Amino acid sequence: MELMMRNVFQFIGQNQSANKLAKKYGLRFGAGRFVAGETISTAIQAVRKLNAESKVVTLDHLGEFVFTEEEAAESTAMCIQTLDAIAEAGVTSNLSLKMTSLGLDISKELCMRNMRKILDRAVLHNNFVRIDMEDYAHAQISLDIYRELRLDYDNVGIVIQAYLYRTEQDIADLNEQRANLRLVKGAYKESPEVAFPEKKDVDDNFKKIIKQHLLNGNYAAVATHDEDAVAYTKELVRTHNIPKEQFEFQMLYGICEDLQNKLVEEGYKVRVYVPYGNDWFGYFTRRLAERPANVWFVLKNLF
Repeated sequence: MELMMRNVFQFIGQNQSANKLAKKYGLRFGAGRFVAGETISTAIQAVRKLNAESKVVTLDHLGEFVFTEEEAAESTAMCIQTLDAIAEAGVTSNLSLKMTSLGLDISKELCMRNMRKILDRAVLHNNFVRIDMEDYAHAQISLDIYRELRLDYDNVGIVIQAYLYRTEQDIADLNEQRANLRLVKGAYKESPEVAFPEKKDVDDNFKKIIKQHLLNGNYAAVATHDEDAVAYTKELVRTHNIPKEQFEFQMLYGICEDLQNKLVEEGYKVRVYVPYGNDWFGYFTRRLAERPANVWFVLKNLF
């Protein structure tokens, strides 16, 4: 049943008609728990609240289904506006983005130009930009662009997904760039030809890549709500005397807030991934697909 629900929500999240319908009705049927509103001002308010709780943030202006250079330019401008708003408000937040929203599906060259505009503004504000990893079809080109950008920029990192077979080798290769990585399990529906189909295998590989990357001496953002994975990371850093300055825990806005607070109290750095914007539907359905228990929260809001 859980697998069926996951597949249904992953399918819906990629449906443009459903996306348009969701935009019409807005955030009121439950997405507001996971998305910090549709405007930069509401997002900054959420960041202020989290900073007051001793948490840091990464802001993501949500954008998918970009098919024209004009739409890519608009998304790029919003990323730059987000960096400016963070600096103006004096809050503690990085920026996360998806390169498909910057025109990756149109051309690599267009995406590179837009990425450089964003990273130049981030340098101006002494801020950091995280490239979100998307589905498997975009994995190789995303890593190629990241490596090219690292030749000129120190303030950029990328996401690596534990459910892909290729990930262990990718981390070994990225060690040359001393890459700052967000390590995740993965939220897209992929073929068993490229990804572990069994949850246990994904969980085991997640722990393996956390150890691999941290023992390489590189910065790791361990992004998980899995308490077992959190406990594993805490034991790993104790055993190998890894300083707390070399890693952080990352969790999603609106999820596992008690665990977030507990880690802060224990002195760990916790960064909350805070999405905002009106193109929130794909993100929202992936959260439902990841954790079908969230569906009941949505149903309570509907009825």
